[in-house]
Amino acid sequence: MKRHSVIAMFVLVSAVCTLHAESPKDFFFKKNDRIVFLGDSITEQYQYSNDLELYLTTRFPQWNLTFLNAGIGGDTATGGANRIASHVLAEKPTALTIDFGMNDAGYGGFNPAGQATFLKNTGQMLDKAHEAGVRVALISPNAVDRRVNDGFKRYLETQQRFYAPLKELAVKHELPFVDQYAVTRAVLEKLESAKANVKPFPDGVHTSSAAGLLMAHTILVGLHAPALISDVSIDAAANKAEKKACTVENLQSSATSVAFDRLDEALPLPVQRDWQAILPFVDELHDLNWYGLKVTGLASGKYAVQVDGKEVGTYSAEQLADGVNLGNLTAGPIFDQGQKVFKAINDKNTLVHQRFRGVVMFQAPDWLADVANERRAAELDKRAKQIADRQAEIYKQVQPVTHHFEVKQQN
Repeated sequence: MKRHSVIAMFVLVSAVCTLHAESPKDFFFKKNDRIVFLGDSITEQYQYSNDLELYLTTRFPQWNLTFLNAGIGGDTATGGANRIASHVLAEKPTALTIDFGMNDAGYGGFNPAGQATFLKNTGQMLDKAHEAGVRVALISPNAVDRRVNDGFKRYLETQQRFYAPLKELAVKHELPFVDQYAVTRAVLEKLESAKANVKPFPDGVHTSSAAGLLMAHTILVGLHAPALISDVSIDAAANKAEKKACTVENLQSSATSVAFDRLDEALPLPVQRDWQAILPFVDELHDLNWYGLKVTGLASGKYAVQVDGKEVGTYSAEQLADGVNLGNLTAGPIFDQGQKVFKAINDKNTLVHQRFRGVVMFQAPDWLADVANERRAAELDKRAKQIADRQAEIYKQVQPVTHHFEVKQQN
């Protein structure tokens, strides 16, 4: 085993989609995975990890995934290697992401001895995960924002040299590597060049919500996440629909309007308001959140798109003929459903964090070990059950439902 997207006529259409979403066979994460995110304070922020979880839950509502976060503020690869057995492998994961290096490199000049220690301990984590049969994705840390701190101008270059061997280490262990440093540095340099007052890493290191999306996008694209949610293409003149990863029923079309019922296999990511500034630097999420609608055969003019009677966007006939992405909408019933799922994920992960910090990390003194360890094991199971119940509720909330779409010419 490797280590490792007419003319006022009414026609009833009832067709189950035969073209499904892009095959995730090359995607790192798999159905029924038990996933652990391992890292330092940036992981413990539950920003990028929550966004990864949001994508995986909305995109694959039948996958039955479990998510745990083993990030500890101030930690290094040395700490990760020391605790991988108790904090990670004890949780019986099937998939693991490892994101260390921000603290290891020391926030100053390049330290060869420090790099050697970092690589040795990273290799130890990879060996232990492989022995346990756990798939691993190795991730370099985000680049620091040199605009925030003059000292980060030097550290940004240290990071590049310090993390460079990670790719070779991933090749050696036959597992995927995401060069998050290179991607985030390129984005930060574009922001700097444009003199944009956008600082996704407010203190130069830790994430805002926008940086959480940047990191999650970088990781997901790097691990071959599918872009397609679903896609509908309608020929209004012929009153016909082609579709991927959805069903279309009750199609009615004319030169100035289209109406149909659509049931998708997945939900779009609910795009947050505080993600907006970073969207141009993550391909507007077209490579991760494509929820397509294409309508040809309409008369020229502007058209309102409604979902369940609520207007969600306005497009020209030309735009609709080219195809538009409704995945980034920030209003309407589909967005509202995704937003409820995101809130439920955040609420559930409060319990995940409390379990990790309060129970997983708890170490009893020797004189209490026998009694304390028994009680600790019971508490771990109790809280795991609470988390599993919350996760089951999330999967109920994320199931797609049928929506009525209308495309109407505006006066």
